[in-house]
Amino acid sequence: MLRLVEVIGKRLLLGFVTLFIVSLLIFSAISLLPGDFAQAVLGQSATEETLAAFRSGLGLDKPLFSRYFDWITGVMRGDFGSSFSGRNSSGFDLSRPVLEIMAPKLRNTVFLALVTAAVAVPLALVLGLLTALFRNSIFDRGANGLTLTTISAPEFFLAYILIIAFGGFLPTIANVKPDMGVLERLRLISLPTITLTLVIVAHMMRMTRAAIINLLASPYIEMARLSGASQTEIIFRHALPNAWAPIATVIAFNLAYLVVGVVVVEVVFTYEGIGKLMVDSVGSRDIPVVQACALIFAATYILLNLLADLVGILTNPRLLHPR
Repeated sequence: MLRLVEVIGKRLLLGFVTLFIVSLLIFSAISLLPGDFAQAVLGQSATEETLAAFRSGLGLDKPLFSRYFDWITGVMRGDFGSSFSGRNSSGFDLSRPVLEIMAPKLRNTVFLALVTAAVAVPLALVLGLLTALFRNSIFDRGANGLTLTTISAPEFFLAYILIIAFGGFLPTIANVKPDMGVLERLRLISLPTITLTLVIVAHMMRMTRAAIINLLASPYIEMARLSGASQTEIIFRHALPNAWAPIATVIAFNLAYLVVGVVVVEVVFTYEGIGKLMVDSVGSRDIPVVQACALIFAATYILLNLLADLVGILTNPRLLHPR
């Protein structure tokens, strides 16, 4: 038990250190983005004095390290700052807090990710198990061929193919509203869900298949067969319990991709999620919103990978004592 607590503590500490390093990279990369927000708002005719005063009001005239320190201390207090989008050349500050802007977008993204995960994870596990059981059959080869095709195609290409194929039956613009019911939301996000499902099912199915096939070739599985165990008992009693560690890792990686990879899909289907918000904010040079979105993506990815490590350790205690 103490060893488990120690391992969890080390993983959490490593996660915080990784997130800190990523926050440095995010802030540095966004600071190097081309263009000047002050110039974009005030126009080309603005004088240097006006531009300097405008930058001073936004804090953009401070050194890079000072701006990073102000930002990261605010994040640690739960304050991501205020959006630049409400500032204008007249000096009025109508900007809103970044969290207020992000909250509804984040809810939309989480809803899309949860619906996709609810469809994709069981489907991938079942397909992976079936293709492993019927290895080298027509079903196995057909499933592998289809998944290789979906893996090779970019998300936006799959999205446009689905729009062409099903545009007459399903909504091609996922224009969700806060007051919509669940069924109407599900109908509007049907094509984005199918697009994301096709991508992540391919990865999860192939990794599940590989894990099951590798375990079925183990000596203890052969011993179970010789002792008279049925195929069902071999799979569910001997193979699956030992396959959960690699399968859980694959599921966590793909769920992390879901949150990060929705950016392209949200833009294609005009879905008001955090991915589309980030793309729009990059175009308008709304630096606080871009930084907050990127940090949330990074934190989600790191958290899901930590969960994958913990699930792997809990399902396979031998990982507590690596050789």
